[in-house]
Amino acid sequence: MSPYVRKTTAHGIPKLYSLDPENKEQLVEVIEKLLADKTTLVAGSAIQAFEEVCPERIDLIHKNYRKLCNLLVDVEEWGQVVIVNMLTRYARTQFINPNKTDSSKENKSFYEDSEKEEEEEEEKEKKEPIYIMDTDHRLLLRQAKPLLNSRNSAVVMSVAQLYYHCAPKAEVGVVAKSLIRLLRSHKEVQYIVLSNIATMSIDRKGMFEPFLKSFYIRSSDPTHIKLLKLEILTNLATETNISTILRELQTYVTSNDKEFAAATIQAIGRCASNIAEITDTCLNGLVHLMSNRDESVVAESVVVIKKLLQMQRNKGSRVHPYSFAPSEHKDIIKHMAKMVDTITVPMARASILWLIGEYSERVPKIAPDVLRKMAKTFINEEDIVKLQIINLAAKLCITNPKQTKLLCQYVFNLAKYDQNYDIRDRCRFLRQMILPGEKPSALAKYAKKIFLATKPAPVLESKFKDREQFQLGTLSHILNTRATGYQELPDWPEVAPDSSVRNIELPSLFDEPSKPKVRDRKKVVKKEKSFYSDDSSSVDETESSEDEDSDEESDDEEETDNEEVDESSDEKSSSSEEEESDEEDSDLDEKLAKFTGKKKEEVKVKRHVESDESLDDDSDDEDSSVEDSDESEEEVKPKSKPQPKKQPKTKEKEISKKKEDLLLDLDDAFGPNGGTSSTGTPGDMLTPSMAGSLSNMSISDKGMSATSSMNFVQPPQIVPKTYELLNKISGNGLCVSYKFTRTISVFSPKMVSIELVFTNNKDDAISAIKIGDKKLQPGMEIQDFPEIDSLGEGATTTAVFSINFNDTTQPAKFDLCTTDQKFNVSITAPVGELLQPHTMSEGEFTSQQGKLGGMNENSGTVKLPENKRDSASICKCVHTVANVIQIPSQNTQLYQFAAQTVASNTLTLIIIKQTDDSAKLTVNCEKMVIGSMLFKDLKSIFVKE
Repeated sequence: MSPYVRKTTAHGIPKLYSLDPENKEQLVEVIEKLLADKTTLVAGSAIQAFEEVCPERIDLIHKNYRKLCNLLVDVEEWGQVVIVNMLTRYARTQFINPNKTDSSKENKSFYEDSEKEEEEEEEKEKKEPIYIMDTDHRLLLRQAKPLLNSRNSAVVMSVAQLYYHCAPKAEVGVVAKSLIRLLRSHKEVQYIVLSNIATMSIDRKGMFEPFLKSFYIRSSDPTHIKLLKLEILTNLATETNISTILRELQTYVTSNDKEFAAATIQAIGRCASNIAEITDTCLNGLVHLMSNRDESVVAESVVVIKKLLQMQRNKGSRVHPYSFAPSEHKDIIKHMAKMVDTITVPMARASILWLIGEYSERVPKIAPDVLRKMAKTFINEEDIVKLQIINLAAKLCITNPKQTKLLCQYVFNLAKYDQNYDIRDRCRFLRQMILPGEKPSALAKYAKKIFLATKPAPVLESKFKDREQFQLGTLSHILNTRATGYQELPDWPEVAPDSSVRNIELPSLFDEPSKPKVRDRKKVVKKEKSFYSDDSSSVDETESSEDEDSDEESDDEEETDNEEVDESSDEKSSSSEEEESDEEDSDLDEKLAKFTGKKKEEVKVKRHVESDESLDDDSDDEDSSVEDSDESEEEVKPKSKPQPKKQPKTKEKEISKKKEDLLLDLDDAFGPNGGTSSTGTPGDMLTPSMAGSLSNMSISDKGMSATSSMNFVQPPQIVPKTYELLNKISGNGLCVSYKFTRTISVFSPKMVSIELVFTNNKDDAISAIKIGDKKLQPGMEIQDFPEIDSLGEGATTTAVFSINFNDTTQPAKFDLCTTDQKFNVSITAPVGELLQPHTMSEGEFTSQQGKLGGMNENSGTVKLPENKRDSASICKCVHTVANVIQIPSQNTQLYQFAAQTVASNTLTLIIIKQTDDSAKLTVNCEKMVIGSMLFKDLKSIFVKE
């Protein structure tokens, strides 16, 4: 079989699984055979089918793991991506974490107590197991490394994620250069690669620090690429390169891209929060940016300054070496308070108000005035600003009630009737604590501790911090959310599973032709002694296997015999035993001569020729070996005596051998005898596979009695249903009805025969009745009936015509004309009338039904009324709906019907399996519309009382 066929088979498996998941076990068997394929063309497609159908079946990969690793370089590019991703998950489940010792060292604190030191010394005395990488783990990393030079960016990305998730940290750096190379590719590729680098650079800065200049931003880069490069530059910032990065960031602040400029200011704030030595420098630079003409830059600077001041306050409370008091930055707060009138960005205004409220004690004169201005514009502010105005009023009322209490009441009254319910709820909550009435709440006396407590500092983290939970290179990682079909990367096992599951005993490709072992010779002799108990094919197999071990190919059969004698005489250790075996060979030749009626020399020559052919067959593929064995058997059978008792066993053995070379097990569709039922019904068709099994079978009384016990009901006489085409009123006295005759049309076998009945209810005769214009769908046609010259008063006549409905239920529209009138009529055929009976055997019926599964099958359970539970009623209902024929069945509770569509001869099967008061109804048809409509019609007639 061509590898392209096997590759296409692998591509079809996921489609079959999506159509009918119930066939998963059979598909897994096919996948298992495809995984064992040694062709590089099939490997990628087989793994893709494995990933979509049964990714949890890791046991299927064990025996093919090393083969996949070795074939990885030669597989097609997209196959490499699939295999590497699968092997990444496999490695995470079968090997232990190579970085386990490193992570345990990183988690240790720098300063430790003496007790802990003593405990550690005791533990050190106990020898800890040293990590040694599994050879299969190393094999995977070694075979995947050359793929970093691939021209396909997806292959490089898959290998990069393999190293990131499965390799030791010291070896992950090899992927950095390959990923940097991909940044010269298209913008779409750049975005994916930069997104993955942004995640990798959070924990492993040293990988990409030598390539820092590769992440400098160009003016031609789109905004999303600029933001990713800026994120990576911020992640790579250290004490050694921060000066270079800050100079680069200063130029980015002046960019015309407002979004990019705002992101640059945020990056400066992150650098200042991560590296304490440059915090003051960054803070001063951000203060200078507050005088920038661009309002978005000013607003973002205010927000970042607010975060930095809050972080410094918390650091100062912990006596940080670079701490400072907020009073040292009183000028910054004053300057920001003056900008309330000019800044319009809501987030910036809210940040200024928060700072003034938090540090109101440092600016006691400015804070009440800011609250006064904000009270005037409260109604026009955004919701986020209104919430901060309420908070500012509450804090000032606590710290400076003399000047701000009335202002606080005014702001609370405005907020009480605001449209936003968050603002109204915040107002009610604060009023009870800040301005208590006659009955103050229990929390009122703790208001100062609640509102003026030290707030937790904001954490300026990378946006890619939480993306580590997703596997690199996946859609979920890019979207930062779990996508449909995403498979989580397994955790490393604490103890490595057994590695012997990947060990495979490879059979030797060539056997030594000379010096056979004595033990093997004895075994062969024992098999030869069982000649009369086994069939002829088994004798041929033992002879060929013996000759394979002892003889070589030769052009002359007599020389071959002489060489055997010479070789056996030259062996010193086993000469006597081989002489005995030669005598037994001669005895075997005599037995074969008696059995076949030939001379002893001819039998001996033929045996050696067959052994030579068997040696040639071993070098061919599996399919050719099966064909050659069949040919050799066909040569022996006509000359051998028939053995009817042993023949079926021989056939079963042959078929079981052939099954091993096939992708599918055909037992579900055919019986063990090659396509026939076990009873051997005379209605079965004789196929090549059945001919061998039926060649030695004779028809007996048992076979005849089996047919009589089959479930078959004589088809009832069905009265065709009559439909009205024209009534007395619409036809102006002419009544026309029609019915489907269910007979083969004389005009064409693709047409449905219809009988028309004309009745004249007028007082005078109607003449020239014929078919006029036709308005048909594509593919439909009408064969006219002969023109009716005259229809007398009260007379009735019939006419037969045919319509090719093209296997559709669309109406056939035409004009029915008389001498002085024309009527627009249409005929729609019920789906059951578009069928014609089709005979077949029960075995063929079962085979065809197996092919028409999935979307071609409609099934359901129907509850049968009491008057429709006997076999005659069930068959009558089916025949009433559809023009089918019953197929005899051995099961008395199973009713099978078969038919073909009239136009295209599409097979349609109906199965009814009765169980007490209900029945399972199944309709199989390749034309899904016909199948579903026929199922509905059958279901309705069974349900109908």
